[in-house]
Amino acid sequence: MSEHVFNVDGIGTWSSEIEFPVEKQRAIAYAEATNDPIAQHLDGTYAPPVFAVVPALSDLADTTMGVVPDELMMRILHGEQDFRFHRPIVPGETLTVRSKVVGIHGKSTGVVVTTIGETRDAAGALVNEQYFSGFFKGGVWPHEAGTPAPAHSFDESLRERAADFVVEQQFDKDQTFRYAEPAGDPMPIHLDDDFAKQMGLPGIIIHGLCTMAFTSHAVLSQVAIDDPARLRRLAVRFSKPARPEQLMTTSIWRTGETEGRQVYAFESASGDGDALIKDGIAEIA
Repeated sequence: MSEHVFNVDGIGTWSSEIEFPVEKQRAIAYAEATNDPIAQHLDGTYAPPVFAVVPALSDLADTTMGVVPDELMMRILHGEQDFRFHRPIVPGETLTVRSKVVGIHGKSTGVVVTTIGETRDAAGALVNEQYFSGFFKGGVWPHEAGTPAPAHSFDESLRERAADFVVEQQFDKDQTFRYAEPAGDPMPIHLDDDFAKQMGLPGIIIHGLCTMAFTSHAVLSQVAIDDPARLRRLAVRFSKPARPEQLMTTSIWRTGETEGRQVYAFESASGDGDALIKDGIAEIA
């Protein structure tokens, strides 16, 4: 197979800034759509942590696709997501977002494009940063350019002891329909069963970032339910899509401290034992 052509000149170039007013009702709707149990999210004091992707999503996608050849654009899979939180988003404020591709890395089964997004407040202070890793299945590009996303691999030795916390959650039958609008992600694989099956899926699948939102409050409900603003980092690798009505079990291990923050490793599996989320890490101030 001939090599695909990626635009390496696009690495390191920031997109134009985009303004995003954070509506309180949308933040609350996002919390409700992800079955978030945390009071400060449900009453609109703070937006839920994974809501941080909403202002940046279209810019992250456009910036990522800017380096990808046309023939691979529809082959994208969301490989990893890594949020760094400086503070929670407060409904009512207006944010600015921008993004840039930082790396393109060829793998044996495809190509990973890593993009970073920055979200700032009206004073120009960082609110959050996020690394988005898009995997282009079947891409052929046996090279490396730029830098990969920061590591957050799971320490296999943790399995030698029981998890510190185990949280069971269940996705609702209508989860994807409730999530799509507040998230701004109406992709038909999440809303149209026939289309999803045409794409080789077993049917409608849960949005990956919705699954990630579930893991965020699985962790916060155990270690910081009264003060979710303490979350400083949340990173995952998406392993397999979850399905509506599926049970998900998240196992969480306390692993120590870094820079004064408590570090937790976690992974999530379906009721059938399939890994849904791998290499999860959460850092709590």
